[in-house]
Amino acid sequence: MSFEIPQEIEDYLGELDSFIEAEIRPLEQQDDNIRFFDHRREHARTDWDNNGLPRKEWEELLVEMRRRADAAGHYRFALPKEFGGKDGSNLAMARIREHLAHKGLGLHNDLQNESSIVGNLVQPLMVRDFGTEEQKRDFIPAMLEGKMRWTFGLTEEAHGSDATHMETRGVPETRDGVDGWRINGEKMWTTGSHVATHCMVFARTSGDDGAAKGITCFIVPADAQGFEVGEYLWTFNMPTDHPKVSLTDVWVPGDAILGDPEWGLACAQHFVHENRIRQAASSLGAAQYCIDESVRYAGERKPFGKPLSANQAIQFPLVELQTDAEMLRLLIYKTAWQMDQMPKTEVAKRLSDKVSMCNYRANRLVCDAADRAMQVHGGIGYSRHKPFEHIYRHHRRYRITEGAEEIQMRKVGGHLFGYIGS
Repeated sequence: MSFEIPQEIEDYLGELDSFIEAEIRPLEQQDDNIRFFDHRREHARTDWDNNGLPRKEWEELLVEMRRRADAAGHYRFALPKEFGGKDGSNLAMARIREHLAHKGLGLHNDLQNESSIVGNLVQPLMVRDFGTEEQKRDFIPAMLEGKMRWTFGLTEEAHGSDATHMETRGVPETRDGVDGWRINGEKMWTTGSHVATHCMVFARTSGDDGAAKGITCFIVPADAQGFEVGEYLWTFNMPTDHPKVSLTDVWVPGDAILGDPEWGLACAQHFVHENRIRQAASSLGAAQYCIDESVRYAGERKPFGKPLSANQAIQFPLVELQTDAEMLRLLIYKTAWQMDQMPKTEVAKRLSDKVSMCNYRANRLVCDAADRAMQVHGGIGYSRHKPFEHIYRHHRRYRITEGAEEIQMRKVGGHLFGYIGS
């Protein structure tokens, strides 16, 4: 067995570091842009008097970062070459995400909205794998140019983890001689609705509550009559772009469907394993940052005439965290490498439990590491002049989103006890 990351991946990390120093750090420092990352970050990013939405200046800065990264050939790294990417592997993306998060807060890899110099870019691949030829032609270039932006409408106020019990309904209806669908219902956590051009609305069109079959993925224009963006829900990590939306007699034509009309949940689950393994790697990198900063500070701080690091009460909790990080790192690398050896359908069958292990343990680890970093740093660690509170607030949500840790543990249990795959 080889425990070495391929040299070409490590070399690419150096290339990314050079790009960050040449292009991103200067942008981060000019025009007081550092206010979005220092102790002023939450206020600088949040328009408190406009529903808590992201400030325009903050989003414009992220757009410029992505533009520079795309021009340098980094932003589309994970995409196939047909879309201007580099066919980045799951192992490469895991290593990159860990590396960027390990560098701490910065414009190169922002935590609050997952905006990175190496993008995840799920939606073009969803259209490639599920879209018609016309959808591929019309949607993918617009997505990559930033002219088309989709939000995701799956969760409902009364239905979270079990999407098969959703109450949003779609029924066939012909208008002006065109066959289509009339949709009624509501969704929550439709992130990005303030700038979205379309919403992926999942609605039951046949079958019984609880059945996976019979749910359709509709592509609904944000300006469709009857589609209304409601309250923006303020969260632990601000600003917010997570509103409720309602659909009242919204009509879309029959071709406004992504994928098989009976199996829309396949669209919802598409790319979930890649998302989870990359998220796990990012959480690992941020956890390692917190550990490293705590070790450094403990060696420098000298209360009562000796370094904090001389106290086992300081050493042992960090030893536990470092041990977990080392073990998790190998599992993430191994799982990501295995994912590269098989098609996605096989990943879902053979590796979904390992991906879930990586994800829920990494998300828990970073929360523990950020909390411990606050404790080791004392009062200054609790302040916003250190990044630990921001890291904690961001990564805490991943223990709920992208599949709550209980759901992922249930998946592991299903494999372990034979309820899944038997």
